[in-house]
Amino acid sequence: MLGGLAAAFAIVLFVTAHEAGHFFAAKAVGMKATQFFFGFGPKIWSTQRGETEYGFKWIPLGGYVRIIGMNPLEEVAPEDMGRTYREKKFWEKSVVVLAGVGMNFLIAFIMLFGFVLATGVPELDSEGNVRLLPVVSGVVSGSPAEQAGIEPGDRIVEVNGTPVSEWEEVTSALTEAGPGEARLTVSRGGGVVGLDVNLAESQTVPGAGFLGVSPDIDQRDVGFFEGIGLAGQLVGEGIVNTFRSLGTMLSPSSLSQYLAVFTGDTDVDDEIRPVSPIGIVSIGSQAESAAFFVFILAQVNVILATINFLPLFPLDGGHFAVALYEKVTGREADIRRLVPVAAAVIGLFVFLGFVAIILDVANPISL
Repeated sequence: MLGGLAAAFAIVLFVTAHEAGHFFAAKAVGMKATQFFFGFGPKIWSTQRGETEYGFKWIPLGGYVRIIGMNPLEEVAPEDMGRTYREKKFWEKSVVVLAGVGMNFLIAFIMLFGFVLATGVPELDSEGNVRLLPVVSGVVSGSPAEQAGIEPGDRIVEVNGTPVSEWEEVTSALTEAGPGEARLTVSRGGGVVGLDVNLAESQTVPGAGFLGVSPDIDQRDVGFFEGIGLAGQLVGEGIVNTFRSLGTMLSPSSLSQYLAVFTGDTDVDDEIRPVSPIGIVSIGSQAESAAFFVFILAQVNVILATINFLPLFPLDGGHFAVALYEKVTGREADIRRLVPVAAAVIGLFVFLGFVAIILDVANPISL
């Protein structure tokens, strides 16, 4: 419950931070911003402070800052001349339209930096594989381990009297023991506990014993400067993964699954499933650790920033592309030609948004 509330608050915070980037950048270069809203559609509440109206609207799928002159078809009052977006230099326009993306990338970097400092990084063995410890990190529901009373955090020290110090030694001992009765000794809370377990037969290795636990990963601490590099690496990986996911989501097979959602078929592959704020709240409510929760929220920021950076009007990257075109060519762009592009982009994201909401309500995400 608390994780879900924290996720909902985080979404509001991330959207607000994104729009605040635009807002304060606009103020810094002398542009006039008349509205700062979270959400779209009908107004819930607003208040006027100076020349800007701040408030909330009913559809919580983003937010916006209204800057005078950003819409080239807008008529500008004489008293606002000199403070419009269209009159500013290329670098000033660029700072304003990219400030929101920059805020989300900055938040993601800070969260991932804290994540790697708090959790460390996996230790590798001599062959470059992640080193696994004989420590139980999870117990499969209904497994022999659960029935025997094995708990997360238990360190397996003996299997049928054979000492074990590595996870590979545990798996070898279970394979040798086979299905049937076995005796495990675990270290728990500073003491040693002996447990009798009735091993099942492994589904992947015939004749081997199946316990039903997952091992912990050996983590090593990282320093300040290494943490900076690792956080930057994770942001970069998140950007690459976002582009890959977008390519997969927009394939014909994926779109056909999305269309089927409107006929009641909510069985969409997890790899291509879009997620709405409802789904993020659901993920937050299921997060098993604060570190995992922070990592997920950091990735949300990377995704928001990456999508907004796409050079498609009316996304932030689209506004930057228009400003760059005008700078390079020395000509004013005819925004009317971009109206069909804007309509298609908005239509696509509205479509994916509705699909995500339907899926998150009818078939909630289960971690």
